[in-house]
Amino acid sequence: MNYQYYTSNQNGQDDYGLKYINEQGYGLICKDYKLEFPPQHQDTQPGMEYLMTPRPIFNNPYYRASGKLMNKVAIITGGDSGIGRAVAVGFVKEGASVVIVYYNEHKDAEETKEFIERLGGSCILLAGDIKDSNFCDKIIEETMKKFGQIDILVNNAGVQYQQKSLLDITDEQFDLTMKTNIYSMFYLTKRALKHMLPGSSIINVTSITTFKGEPELIDYVTSKGAIVGFTRSLATNLASKNIRVNAVSPRCFLDTASTCLLGS
Repeated sequence: MNYQYYTSNQNGQDDYGLKYINEQGYGLICKDYKLEFPPQHQDTQPGMEYLMTPRPIFNNPYYRASGKLMNKVAIITGGDSGIGRAVAVGFVKEGASVVIVYYNEHKDAEETKEFIERLGGSCILLAGDIKDSNFCDKIIEETMKKFGQIDILVNNAGVQYQQKSLLDITDEQFDLTMKTNIYSMFYLTKRALKHMLPGSSIINVTSITTFKGEPELIDYVTSKGAIVGFTRSLATNLASKNIRVNAVSPRCFLDTASTCLLGS
């Protein structure tokens, strides 16, 4: 095999084809094969990860856990697939029990639960619509009933609908995007907060598009900008209670069921 050393360049752009990372943080890329991803599209929202070719990578077998989240309980919305699945697996490796909240991707959710249980972790699945405040009540109730505590809330679930023009975005679509991406975050955070003790953490997933814009995802970017404002304000509000609130902003090109919906 023809390999070359790998590391991120100065612009933070990583190459694909990473095969191995050594202890110094360098990796090896296989140069003998051209990596190709076949065109694919799903018409349903949310997308189904099990239908994707190739399947997205969610587990790093070289990761060395150190018990950072031992005996913690985390609620992860959209934890069945994509970013949420990777977060759930990572948290379990660090010792947390997880509550995976999802909409209707039952096969993806069951696959994630099975993988977590093979790791020796504890996981429950809750299917429903996070736009519904009553379902958010149920999430908290079921979590407390099963585990008796809430230490981490990851607000990850979201939707995006590509449109060429603002004129193509219907009132119904705008309402759906905002209620899924930001209303649900308000509903669930407010309910979880009642049970969170000092040292707890709230993590909200925004997007790099908030800071650079995306011409065909206007309503989506609007919702992600709202998440940034929500996070900054809530962080200052809860600082005196020693509850951390952070936002993470994934990079543009991620192979998830959401990007598959855009025909990527």
